[in-house]
Amino acid sequence: MTLGTSPALSTQTYRERLPVPSLAGVATCVWLQQVSPEGPAHEHRTAPNGCIEIACVKGADDISVIGPRRGPAVERLPAGSTVVGVRLRPGVPAAVLGATAAELAGGQVGLDRLWGHAGVAAAERIGSAATAGDAARVLEQEIAARCPASAGPDPLVAETVARLQPWRRGGVDAITSDLFISQRQLRRRCVAALGFGPKTLHRILRFQGFLALTHAFHRREVGLGWLAAAAGYFDQAHLTRECLSLAGLTPAALVKEMRESCGANHDHHVSFDRPRRALVTTRVGSLEELRVMLAPASGDACDRSRSCKPRPRTRA
Repeated sequence: MTLGTSPALSTQTYRERLPVPSLAGVATCVWLQQVSPEGPAHEHRTAPNGCIEIACVKGADDISVIGPRRGPAVERLPAGSTVVGVRLRPGVPAAVLGATAAELAGGQVGLDRLWGHAGVAAAERIGSAATAGDAARVLEQEIAARCPASAGPDPLVAETVARLQPWRRGGVDAITSDLFISQRQLRRRCVAALGFGPKTLHRILRFQGFLALTHAFHRREVGLGWLAAAAGYFDQAHLTRECLSLAGLTPAALVKEMRESCGANHDHHVSFDRPRRALVTTRVGSLEELRVMLAPASGDACDRSRSCKPRPRTRA
């Protein structure tokens, strides 16, 4: 996901939408980021999400394929820039891109290196699009044209991704038992499809759940201890270690950054709505707590109520 670091919200926007139906089995969302030509350059922080992303700066002569990441990245977008991207589902097969996630993990390559002349032609078509929305649609069309009929991820990996979502109970041990596969085999299949093993995937998905909750509640005085427990961390110290590793900031600094830069001009609903709803449903301790969380911001209401605490998380 993208976390803005510039305080001038009015000068930059980020929007997500669902992909076209023909890409629903391969992509999770299409996103568009714009920086006003009247404003300053914009720096944004990206945390790992377990996905490969295909992105293009409108007007540039190439398209970038960004492999699955294990840590944060901070990039600078000049004033007036527009970037469109498609986020692929974890485990998208090599037939779509011409390379495996293991080959792309932690790196960034030009699409022309994977598609050859077709990648160059795609960049030209995107560059000539009249609007940012048109550019995003062209990018979707180019990816859809490359998808074979059976372009879905490895079924075992897809099931692993579903079971390791932060609102699900269990863990890697439960998956290997339920699916009758050894830990070594599961790791091998995940590394080939995702670029890393299931334990790293579990950490990334849990942190995405934390980001979804933080994005929903960062305008309210919700304690970090509550967010840590609701996202599935053992305690706040556990959250702090993971936040430093995956976002490059402490939780307090990350929440402050989001308060300053992530508001009405940022729309993460495609990425965050499902995990937020699932985590609230499975981890919030009572309806009264939920009403407190969803009420308009009113100072430190949560801090005043000692009962405002999610259900404790049991160790997997």
